[in-house]
Amino acid sequence: MPNIISADDIRERFSQAMSSLYQTEVPQYGELLDLVADVNLAVLECHHDLYQNLENNDQLSRLNVERHGAIRVGKGEELATLRRIFQIMGMYPVGYYDLSQAGIPVHSTAFRPIEESALGRNPFRIFTSLLRLELIGNETLRNKAADILNTRDIFTPRCRALLDLYDQQGGFTLSLVNQFIPEVLETFRWHQQAIVDKSTYLALHNEHRLIADVVCFPGCHINHLTPRTLDIDRAQSLMLEYGMHPKAIIEGPPRREVPVLLRQTSFKALMEPVFFTDQQQGTHTARFGEIEQRGIALTPKGRALYDELLCEAGLGADNFQHQQQLCQAFSRFPDSETVLRRQGLAYFHYRLTLAGERHRQEITPADDPEILIERGWLQTQPIIYEDFLPVSAAGIFQSNLGGENITHQQGAGNQAAFEQALGAVPANPFMLYQQMEARSKSRCGLLSSCTYPVTMS
Repeated sequence: MPNIISADDIRERFSQAMSSLYQTEVPQYGELLDLVADVNLAVLECHHDLYQNLENNDQLSRLNVERHGAIRVGKGEELATLRRIFQIMGMYPVGYYDLSQAGIPVHSTAFRPIEESALGRNPFRIFTSLLRLELIGNETLRNKAADILNTRDIFTPRCRALLDLYDQQGGFTLSLVNQFIPEVLETFRWHQQAIVDKSTYLALHNEHRLIADVVCFPGCHINHLTPRTLDIDRAQSLMLEYGMHPKAIIEGPPRREVPVLLRQTSFKALMEPVFFTDQQQGTHTARFGEIEQRGIALTPKGRALYDELLCEAGLGADNFQHQQQLCQAFSRFPDSETVLRRQGLAYFHYRLTLAGERHRQEITPADDPEILIERGWLQTQPIIYEDFLPVSAAGIFQSNLGGENITHQQGAGNQAAFEQALGAVPANPFMLYQQMEARSKSRCGLLSSCTYPVTMS
């Protein structure tokens, strides 16, 4: 088929279209982008070494386009169809997140690019949650929610037809891409018109606000679209000046010289008018503005230490106290790239220096990388964490759902059921980072190309 548009191009066009849509629907999102742009510019102006480092490692160009969104769906068929949609954009399910332990009746995955070149082009991510009806304690409400979900279709007929056409042709021309993107956007658009009457909405809302958000509307509206900042503490402090009301605490690890994993904050959800099928009116709160700061990806060993220290820190009464508690607990977590690397706590890209290139023939897979680094033949760069934290995701959800008492049943994760609904096995994020590191070592001659792990699909 001639003139096939690449998945990277489709993803870039879609992320731009979604950003424009969300800015139209939530004007404060535009102000959030301005805030983040101002903070990032100030950081780069004050830290020329950081600017040079980002530029040299192809990170600068992705900074301004980087976004992640979040959606919630109610049934397995919706999740499986989203998998088909995102695959066209070069986005694949990565990781399994059980939020039921935090009192939220969903489990989730993140659709995102997995290849390094695709991440460098546009690392668009969609954190996608599936409602777990079995965790709704009220049997009558559980059955009612299932009936409502079974009668709705969140995808347009043309969207479904285009998915089938893509499968038949194996790709899209530009003309079809220009049809596909608006049709998909209809699924993520906000609809003030609910598909239930007010009493049904209130019953589901009183069980849990998220249940009402998933069940009562004709689509899986995007509930936030997150830009990436280089200084989330500064962004948090500026939110009030920009007319936003930030959540109480920044989720994730404390401020560090070497940022790890993910830190997140947000402004609180908007109260938006809703019209019900019985002609009554009301309000709904679901959509909010989130900011993230990304750090280095941790190995299983590093993640275990992170989880231990996060649990040890607990929650502070406000952000100042919370950050103090985190800093105290995380004093045991090395804050040096060298130590993180030597202790096997984080993942790194390996690259030969000019001196290393001159001595390439002398390098063998048996060589100790640390000796080559000391010799000046090898340099390393942290691998950016591209995924999410269950604790942070749950905290963001709860802070924007009002923090009410949870009345549904809490349960254990059910990854097998999620995978059956998805129609695929999410990739193991640790495996993806390990593979990135191994490929970089292989390019330097430190690892045979046949020995690094195969990507899980």
